Amino acid sequence: MRITKDLVAASATPLVLGILAEGQSYGYAILRQVDELSGGQLEWTEGLLYPLLHRLERLGHVDSAWETPDGGRRRKYYRITEQGRAELAAQRQQWAAVVETLRGVWSATQFVRPMPALLWEVGG
Repeated sequence: MRITKDLVAASATPLVLGILAEGQSYGYAILRQVDELSGGQLEWTEGLLYPLLHRLERLGHVDSAWETPDGGRRRKYYRITEQGRAELAAQRQQWAAVVETLRGVWSATQFVRPMPALLWEVGG
């Protein structure tokens, strides 16, 4: 199953803030974690992640600093701020409302099945 770009984009902010709430991280590690958490279903690229990280930094939701771990190479690490934690809490409430609404719609229509394409063409 492929997740649409719109849904990937809509979920990007709470995913990044949630990952950073667990501890600081750098871009490539965030990409790997999203891939792992989604079982490979969310296809993120650097072109999605880095503009998002820069926007979150401009908004004050994350801070960044260049660091060189022992024996490692220099990387830009991102960490969530208190303002970012507040934004994550707000995002969680919003997503909970969306998920609950979808559950309600889907449970009300659980027996509705899409008609086969052939029936639509014939006039069903």
